[in-house]
Amino acid sequence: MSLKLGKSFNRSYNLRVPILDGYYNIGLFFDKKSTFLLFRVDPDFSHGSFQRNVKINMFKNLEQSKFCETFIDLHNYRKSTLDISNQYEKIKNEYTHDISMVLNESVVLAKVELYDKDVFDTLNIYGFVVNSYVDEFLFIITERHNVLKRLGKKIVRTSGLQIATTPALDLLDEYHKEKQTSTSAGREGFKPQRSREDIIKFADAEKEAIKDESN
Repeated sequence: MSLKLGKSFNRSYNLRVPILDGYYNIGLFFDKKSTFLLFRVDPDFSHGSFQRNVKINMFKNLEQSKFCETFIDLHNYRKSTLDISNQYEKIKNEYTHDISMVLNESVVLAKVELYDKDVFDTLNIYGFVVNSYVDEFLFIITERHNVLKRLGKKIVRTSGLQIATTPALDLLDEYHKEKQTSTSAGREGFKPQRSREDIIKFADAEKEAIKDESN
């Protein structure tokens, strides 16, 4: 089935990724003058392979993804010349042995001069797998850097695509629950430090109480 693009899209980028015993053909459609991006996902299990309980989810807000919330550090920043929302920063330190980056591509669409510096209008694509389910889980982050030359500003926006089997999603849920539990436990275990002034006041109060008892 063909996908008809309107005037909002004039660029495309295609990926072919292995899942289970087959492949998924992923199309990224976007416009060179905006950050808007659309996914198209087509399974290809045409060589006798079997597609088993594969679920596909798309995220316009990466913070709503359990995968990103659990494993990925996202970067946000805003000033007059730069507006960044949920940019990929890194895999969280405690999960570097559980998660692997398997895709890191960048497509340069234009080079623009802003404030005497070269700024690049790009599409960045990052792909991640859960090491225990390498052929059953894939999360793709697309990162669109769009330069508004007239306004002297750069906009960075991201989207996410998740392809996973049911067992891989169950494992993701376990990681997510463990993360929430450890975070809650850390908060409960935190005890604010007393200031030096509070310690002095407490010591003075103890001295007064001892005097009262001796009298």
